[in-house]
Amino acid sequence: MIIRQEQPNDYDAVYQVVKTAFSTAEQSDGTEQDLVVALRNSNAFIPQLSLVAICDEKIVGHILFTKVTVGKEVALALAPLSILPSYQRQGIGQALIAEGHRVARKLGYQYAIVLGHPHYYPKAGYQSASLYGIQAPFEVPDDSFMAIKLNPTAQPLVGIVKYDPAFGI
Repeated sequence: MIIRQEQPNDYDAVYQVVKTAFSTAEQSDGTEQDLVVALRNSNAFIPQLSLVAICDEKIVGHILFTKVTVGKEVALALAPLSILPSYQRQGIGQALIAEGHRVARKLGYQYAIVLGHPHYYPKAGYQSASLYGIQAPFEVPDDSFMAIKLNPTAQPLVGIVKYDPAFGI
């Protein structure tokens, strides 16, 4: 498996990966692929944090981290993480998360948040965001809105997450 930064010529393949991955997801509104397109065109987009996983010479996974704010501080939102169904449960998602965290640390980001499955993201170190003083801007179960401190010496964040308008929140 190869993990690398997404390139413009990957956009069509990534669109299909995201659409296919979420077509069988428990929690999906069916527009995740359009969210990726909107985020690429937003001020929140960080090209180095849009990553693809390649197996068998094709893109089988994608992860996107974009800028959010918590109070006056900039953090990252992991959304979405997409793996083709036939490649799921092989560690590709966790590898994409780990590489995203590595790149984010290198770029100087201190925290990442995610709204996701409470049994999946803790494997990558995510905990309830409330433990860090981070609140969602909408009603959500505490165990589904999570955060990770990317830098162990980061100052605490306290506040409500403000997402880019591309999220429609």
